[in-house]
Amino acid sequence: MNLHLHFAVEYLLAIIAGIAILITPKLLNYIVAIYLIIVGVIGILGLKI
Repeated sequence: MNLHLHFAVEYLLAIIAGIAILITPKLLNYIVAIYLIIVGVIGILGLKI
């Protein structure tokens, strides 16, 4: 169940990021950087989202 929720959160973040990039392409660097930092922190801390 946790695995399913984790994938749902990633998919939702990807859709939101994609829409934001389409609206404002200059946000691409910031969106990618924030996403990578969040995923890295979650992976290092072993959080169950």
